[in-house]
Amino acid sequence: MDVFEYAPTADKYRLERKRRPVARLGIHQVRVAVKAVSLNYRDHIALHNLARRQVGGRIPCSDGAGVVAEVGEGVTRWKVGDRVMGSFFATWEAGPFQMSYHQHDLGGTVDGMLGSFVTLDETALVATPGYLSDLEASTLPCAALTAYHALFVRGGLSAGQTVLCLGTGGVSVFALQFAAAAGAQVLITSSSDEKLARAVELGATHTINYRSHAEWQKMVHELTAHRGVNHVVEVGGPGTFDRSMQSVTAGGHIALIGVLTGFGPPTGSLFPLVARNIRLNGIYVGSQEMFKEMNQFLESHQLHPVIDRVFSYDQSPQAFEWLASGHHFGKVVIDLSGTH
Repeated sequence: MDVFEYAPTADKYRLERKRRPVARLGIHQVRVAVKAVSLNYRDHIALHNLARRQVGGRIPCSDGAGVVAEVGEGVTRWKVGDRVMGSFFATWEAGPFQMSYHQHDLGGTVDGMLGSFVTLDETALVATPGYLSDLEASTLPCAALTAYHALFVRGGLSAGQTVLCLGTGGVSVFALQFAAAAGAQVLITSSSDEKLARAVELGATHTINYRSHAEWQKMVHELTAHRGVNHVVEVGGPGTFDRSMQSVTAGGHIALIGVLTGFGPPTGSLFPLVARNIRLNGIYVGSQEMFKEMNQFLESHQLHPVIDRVFSYDQSPQAFEWLASGHHFGKVVIDLSGTH
C-alpha cells in the first residue's frame, strides 16, 4: 500500500512516500480504504519536531475517513462498504481519560491515516454521518471533537451564554459553529479582517482583530457589558492565556487546548483563576462515546465542516506547508480517493 512516513533529518522530519506490504488482518481488525485525511496543528508539531517526540517511520495524521474494504475474523460491528472515521485515541471508547490511551494515539505513538489503507481494531472506528462527504468527515476526529468536548461535555454550554474563540483554525471554527447552533453568542479573534467577515457569516456575534487591538481582553469586556465571557476556547497557550483569564467572567470556564504560542509556562499570574473562581479544563480530543454524541449534534443541526483547501495525495507536503503558513480558515484536507 502507498503511505507517507515521517523521515528523520538533522533536527526535524520530512514526509517520505513509501510502499508497504498489506499485512494480513488479525482478529477483530478492519482494513479501511482511506478517502480523505485532514491536518491538525499537532501534525505540524510532529513534522518540525517541536515537541521533541520520536515519530520517525510513523505514518502521519490522526484524522481520516474512508470505507471498510475488508474485515477480519470476529468482526461484528462493521461490514465491507461501511463509511467510517478513525478515532484519535484508538482505545478511548468511553469514561474518564486514562494515560494509557496515549499509547494508541493515531499519527503519534502508532501509525496514522495518511496512506491508501489503514488497519484498525473494530472498536477504533466510528460511523460517518450519512449527510457528510468523506472530505468533510475527515475533519471531525480531532478538531471537531475537541471543540465539542470543551464546550458541551466539560463546559456545559447552554443557550444565551457567551463564548470567546481564539483565531480561526480548525478547533476555533468548529467551536464557533457549535456554539452558534446551540444559541450562544460568539466572540472571535483574528489578525485578518477577511477571516473575521467569514466568521460573521458562520454566526459570530462580535469580532476582534488582535493586531488592531493588542489588548483584546479589554475589547471582550466592552463587548460583554464588562461581564466577560462564560467560556474561552484557549488554543494559544502561554502567549494568550493571561488575556484569556482576564476575558472570562466570574465563575466562567477556560478550555485549555492548544500550544500555538509554544510549550512554556504562562507569562502572568494565575491568581485570577482563584479570584474569579474560574474553571480551567485541559482538553485533549475526546472519547468515542463523545464522538458519537457529537455526530448526533451535527446531524440534528445539519452542520457542515468548513474546509479551507483540498490537496491531492501527491500534494501532501504542500498541504503541510499551507497549514504551517497560518493562512487557512477552518480545515486543510488531503484527498486520497484516487489512491486505491
